[in-house]
Amino acid sequence: MAKAAPEGLITALDIGSSKVSAMIAQPGDGGELIVLGTGQRESRGVKRGYIADMGATEAAVREAVEQAERIAGLNIENVWVGFSAGGLVSDVAEVEFELGGHRVEQGDIDALLSAGRNAIDPQGRMVLHAQPALYTLDGLTGVKKPLGLHADRLGVHIHVVAADGSPVRNLDLCVRSAHLEVKSIIAAPVATGLACLSDEERELGVALVELGAGITNVSLFAGGMLVGLTSLPFGAADITDDIASAFGTRRQQAERMKCFHGSANASPRDNHEMIPLASVGEDEADGSQITKAQLIGVIRQRLEHQMAEVRKALAQLKFEGPIGRQVVLTGGGAELKGVADYAQAALGRSVRLGRPRGLTGLPEAHSGPAFATLAGLAFYAAADPVDLRTVAPVQTVHRPKGAGLVRKLIQAARANY
Repeated sequence: MAKAAPEGLITALDIGSSKVSAMIAQPGDGGELIVLGTGQRESRGVKRGYIADMGATEAAVREAVEQAERIAGLNIENVWVGFSAGGLVSDVAEVEFELGGHRVEQGDIDALLSAGRNAIDPQGRMVLHAQPALYTLDGLTGVKKPLGLHADRLGVHIHVVAADGSPVRNLDLCVRSAHLEVKSIIAAPVATGLACLSDEERELGVALVELGAGITNVSLFAGGMLVGLTSLPFGAADITDDIASAFGTRRQQAERMKCFHGSANASPRDNHEMIPLASVGEDEADGSQITKAQLIGVIRQRLEHQMAEVRKALAQLKFEGPIGRQVVLTGGGAELKGVADYAQAALGRSVRLGRPRGLTGLPEAHSGPAFATLAGLAFYAAADPVDLRTVAPVQTVHRPKGAGLVRKLIQAARANY
């Protein structure tokens, strides 16, 4: 019989276009995350990251969570949910106080965060994150703990991620309909970055390309935080559809062909290796065959288009110069054989695969790039960072002189806020 969830238990839920996956984890004595149970079901009601069939998605959510509960031997009540649909936007704003050389006290920080909270204007979008990333002292950036230091000016960089409201509300309703409480809805790139990127990579500058089934999110990290984000309406499922269309087979077999025989790189021997083919309506191969070279040709044709769009997105995000050298490829589409080498040649940058790391007891089947977002949700929940949306407005400021000189230096760099 399943037990009630102990204190500190974390349940992450990733609802994607191809699969719904759940993970139950618990912080260990050393601060590490220990995986207690995982579950996965085919996603039957999600298109391009958006919920298109509430009933089918709700059933998949319930089944994935129940599978994780059976393995963990626990009953859970609340979940941290990832949101990966298009419409995500990210920006960094900065708010600054004049302190006049005084020591920074907690009241100053509280007033600064309250001013930052009031400065957020999502312009009709729903704010998913509004987090103080780094502080500045007299123009010096990268200060993590300003408390107790002297400064003439104290500022904070605020990382804001917002999304179209209706898809987020649909996601929330779907999870609650499965009798689960939603602790928070997390933007997938924020979570995935925690699972795949090192602190040094996020500081020096790196691009994270998540190749999902229906959505590809291209996000840029620099200075320790996410500073740019673009969602592209294509993914690995488009390759599967191309295979099914080109060879007149079912999607299920096209997916198997892609996973077992497909590759992003071609070789001369591919012309001699034959792959059995089952036509639409046939359960087994009817004797027809294709060469592996034909399959790879279809895959590479779609990849060429997708990588061209990723390259454009990186250029629009100003991913260039010294910081524009490292790309981390993750998501289910990153499990295609040879895709990292292909992306490296196509993008002209160093590319590595991003896998979830730092989890104890993670099953081998869930340790690949396809489960990076799920792992990142667990890391995010364990960290539970400060969000300015929960900061109460400060009515009186610690130093009246500083309060009258609040200056908003940067907001809505791309006019999103």
